[in-house]
Amino acid sequence: MISGQVNAIYEAIIQVNVRDVRRKPVTFDAALDTGFSGFLTLPQALVEHLQLPFDRAETFTLGDGNDVDLDLYRAVVSWDGTDRYIFVISTIGNPLIGMSMLRGYEIRIDVVVGGAVRIVARR
Repeated sequence: MISGQVNAIYEAIIQVNVRDVRRKPVTFDAALDTGFSGFLTLPQALVEHLQLPFDRAETFTLGDGNDVDLDLYRAVVSWDGTDRYIFVISTIGNPLIGMSMLRGYEIRIDVVVGGAVRIVARR
């Protein structure tokens, strides 16, 4: 089980561990974003700090219908006790966990400030 809590602006926050170029885990907070179909977004400064390997640029359609070109990087994330090989999208803004990362899991959120966030593998 992965756990976190709801912050003061009602974001469901969990801690994420991404391995840097030396395979050392770096931990940071990320918000769950059910409107994002990818795995994980990170600010460019964090991508550079982790020295993630560049994979490719790709065009994405945002929720407002606009297309944007964004860079994708390869990363290893420790997720529920297992290393997962994923793609990270470099963006501005805070880290976001998308639905591809949550596939196969059930999300439970007590939507009050300080409420519990639970991500449980489906059996």
